[in-house]
Amino acid sequence: MRYVILSRLTDEGAKTLKERPERIKEVNEELERMGVKVLDQYIVLGEYDFVNIVEAESNLDVVKAMVEMASRGTVRTITMSAIPVDEFISKMK
Repeated sequence: MRYVILSRLTDEGAKTLKERPERIKEVNEELERMGVKVLDQYIVLGEYDFVNIVEAESNLDVVKAMVEMASRGTVRTITMSAIPVDEFISKMK
């Protein structure tokens, strides 16, 4: 299953990113160990700081990983399930 995760850094997260920008890749590796693989990742301007496209076996894997990330106090996220267009079209027929 695929998901879109919108992330917003907290003040603490921005401080960490400024001091250690490579932390982004370290977090991606941590997510993968939790069963959430980052497929695409973008730094964006506007209301959010990052847009991530991830893949996981279940909603629970993603929820567990996002609770872990939130508990650190460096990021706040919004997660949305993403359905491929071709899969949607197939199901609609």
